[in-house]
Amino acid sequence: MIRRYVVFSLLVLCLVPNLSPTHAGATEHTNEAGWKLYTNARFGFSIRYPDDWRLGNPMPDGVGVILYPPIEQSLVAVSGHMNVVSGNSPEGRQTLEEFAAAHHRIITDLYSKKQVTLRWQPDQERSLAGFPGKELIFTYKDDKQSEIIEHHIFSLGRNEGRGIRVKVPRSAEEQVMSTIRKMLETYQSGRDQNAVSPLVPKSEPSR
Repeated sequence: MIRRYVVFSLLVLCLVPNLSPTHAGATEHTNEAGWKLYTNARFGFSIRYPDDWRLGNPMPDGVGVILYPPIEQSLVAVSGHMNVVSGNSPEGRQTLEEFAAAHHRIITDLYSKKQVTLRWQPDQERSLAGFPGKELIFTYKDDKQSEIIEHHIFSLGRNEGRGIRVKVPRSAEEQVMSTIRKMLETYQSGRDQNAVSPLVPKSEPSR
């Protein structure tokens, strides 16, 4: 259960229809260029996004929010999470490599239950607000047989992680990802991801 919760913030809306946007629970401002600023109250991270993107529903427990580009079947989720699963880091918590491996397993398992085949691209090294990170990319066909591509970008500190999930039709990938690259230049990670909390790492349940 704990392992699934860690990755859940990046998987919100994977298996359910897009929800109608609402501005509940969001903090946003507009800069001179017209881009709005979202700040997450729980983890303190912030990111700017285009003014024609819609701010959607907050994720459970206030871990993040869903943004909607003006492209059908697209969404961008920004989130934070705690690193509370036991692993091989010096603090006894998950390493970035272990988190990425768990991410692969959980996503594959979730989609296989829907009888959806994923095609994974090679993982890429990335940084997110100065922290080492990964970018996981995969494609699949939706229920209308349209090709969808997802980019999951995340970092992991000793205590917390940050993540961005991008879901978009393959035909609009470059259009959306070019905007994502500009958004990442504005990304601030908020509170220290390496400040180890008194939480005791929890072991993953046996499968």
